[in-house]
Amino acid sequence: MEQAAQEAPVCGLGRALEVIKGKWKPTLIWELHERPLRFGELKRRVAGITEKVLFEHLRQLEADGIVQRTVHDAQVVHVEYALTPEGAGLNAAVHALSEWGNRLRPPAPTDAPAGLPPGVVRVRDGRRLRPASRVPGR
Repeated sequence: MEQAAQEAPVCGLGRALEVIKGKWKPTLIWELHERPLRFGELKRRVAGITEKVLFEHLRQLEADGIVQRTVHDAQVVHVEYALTPEGAGLNAAVHALSEWGNRLRPPAPTDAPAGLPPGVVRVRDGRRLRPASRVPGR
């Protein structure tokens, strides 16, 4: 059975999602926003990504015009990856998505016992104590 050819996205959102699809691409774009990085630096900054996937994603981002690959001829040849102007624009969108996601996150749990300001934890002899309302004998 022959599969139908995939059609190009009909709107800008479809194209944007096509470019950043994948688990790691938005993170790679974010990591490159400050300065160009070498492959090994990116690998260290993106915890959990395999070399194979990193290489594939960088190649795809390069093909989409988001990342520029530069080979530096020196005594030791090295390659750096940097955002193109289009990539910098996409990073602004990734940043906006991050801010939106932060607003939707539930508030972080607090260790403060009832009646104490947030961030204050009761400690005795280096051990955290249960909230005052739960301390046995009180």
